[in-house]
Parts: sequence; structure tokens; C-alpha cells
Amino acid sequence: MVQFFNDYANLCFERFGNRVKHWITFNNPWSVAVEGYETGEHAPGLKLKGTGAYKVAHNIIKAHAKVWHTYDIQWRSKQKGMVGISLSADWGEPVDVSHQRDIEAADRYVQFSLGWFAAPLYTGDYPQAMKDYVGKKSAQQGLSSSRLPTFSPQEKSYVRGTCDFLGIGHFTTRYVTQKNFPSNRGSSYFTDRDLAELVDPLWPDPGSEWLYSVPWGFRRLLNYVKSLYGNPMIYVTENGVSEKLMCTNLCDEWRMQYLKDYINEMLKDPLTSHMEMVTEIVVPTVCTVCILLSAVFLMFLLRGRL
Repeated sequence: MVQFFNDYANLCFERFGNRVKHWITFNNPWSVAVEGYETGEHAPGLKLKGTGAYKVAHNIIKAHAKVWHTYDIQWRSKQKGMVGISLSADWGEPVDVSHQRDIEAADRYVQFSLGWFAAPLYTGDYPQAMKDYVGKKSAQQGLSSSRLPTFSPQEKSYVRGTCDFLGIGHFTTRYVTQKNFPSNRGSSYFTDRDLAELVDPLWPDPGSEWLYSVPWGFRRLLNYVKSLYGNPMIYVTENGVSEKLMCTNLCDEWRMQYLKDYINEMLKDPLTSHMEMVTEIVVPTVCTVCILLSAVFLMFLLRGRL
């Protein structure tokens, strides 16, 4: 499948690359892997619990890397475009910020979603938390090796650095606490994480049962990505909310408020680097002030001569 996907992508580069400059190889691969091969909610509807999602994700990462290299070698110099990936991730906040196990569980919550795909592309390997927990559960189940696939040294080098920009789809947040699932519960992506998800009853009521409006979680996720992966170029590829009310007229106040709150959280902490801020904000501002001061000085000088 890796080669088939690369052939398809190469054809797209050939036919559309003179116009398309931003390519996303996969959108929300978490859903493809987990809901397609773990829970069976989405196509192809397989329930290969504890194994299927990990194998599919492994191939998705390798397919993405191969496409990136194909573009880099054959098309980048001609077309001047970029190749990235779009990952979905909710933010995980510790239930008790003074409890180390809750802090680690919240981090694990994000690592088992965003980090699952982002870490190999930026560091060359899966998050350590995933390797530790899936490996531990596999050993407890009597398996000779982890259910989480491994990258060879050559593959680690091949997948590392294959992301020109990172797309992020974000909608909501969960409080997270440590919860130990016994190994006799069977293999499962969800029990591998050893955590429980909670919501705050004070969060605004959702239009969908899973989607709560928690704007501050968006900012924390963006800062997390910025610090963990070296301040990558980020595009917010998905964000929004379902409508709370059934109505025949326009009644989008809930959606408008959600988008306003999330955008404002993003604007509180610009994700540009310090040099970009100096170039784009400070320099023009200083120049404008200098021009105004010069104009005022010139006006007083001319008035004194009249």
C-alpha cells in the first residue's frame, strides 16, 4: 500500500503541482486507524483490537514519508511547494495538576493521538510513552514482542524530518486522570493508555455529545506542539462546532461564539518566531513612529520660521 499510495501521489504532483503548492498526504489518520481498524465504526469496519490500528498507522507514516521524499527529489525544485500532514488532537488537562500520575496521564492522552503520528515525522520514532505502555501491556499478555510496530534505524532516519508544515484539527478538551486497566481485559488501543477522560459539567453544553467548548485547551495544545516539535509551521485545518438548537432560521450564535473564543485564544499567543515578530510587527511600528515624530518636528520647525 505504501508504494500504491506513492504512485497515486506522484500522479497528483505531475498533474496538479503547477497550481497546488500545499499538499496534505493524510487528514486525521488517527480516525482511519482507530475507527477503521480498532472499533470498526468507519470503513473498512474491522475490529482488530490492540493490533490493527497500530499496524495501519505504521504504514500511514511510512507512506507519508515516501511521498514527502518523492516530492522532495522529483518535484520541489520545479514546483516550489510543501508537503505536510493533518492530525486531529484534543487537549488533555490533568485532573489534579499537583499529582504527577495525572500529569503523565494527560501527556499520554495527547501522545497517543497527536504524538502517535507527529513524533515519528519530527523525531524519527514513536513517543516513549506509547512504546512503554504498549510494550508493558504486551508483555503482561504473554507476547514476546510489543504490539506497537518498530522502526528500523534506516526507517527512523527516513521518516524523520518529512513534514514541511503540520496541519492540526482541534475541537475540544478533556480532563485526564490515571486509570489502570488490568491486562486480562484484552488488547485494546484505549486500555493501553491507562487513563480515564472526564468533562467539566460547567463547560458549555455541546451540540454533539463529545464536543464541549473549551477554548483555553486550544491555546495549550498549540503551545505544546510549538515547544515539543521545534516551532513548526502550523495550519489549523479543522475547527468548529455543531449547532445546539434545531431551527429553520439562522441561529448560529452558539457557533459564532465558539469560533470567536477559539480564535481569540490562538491570537493571545502568536506562534510566530521572535524574528518574524520583529520583522512583521516591531520594525513597521518603529518606522511609523519615527515618521510621525519627524513630521511633528518639521511642523514645529516651520511654524517657528513663520
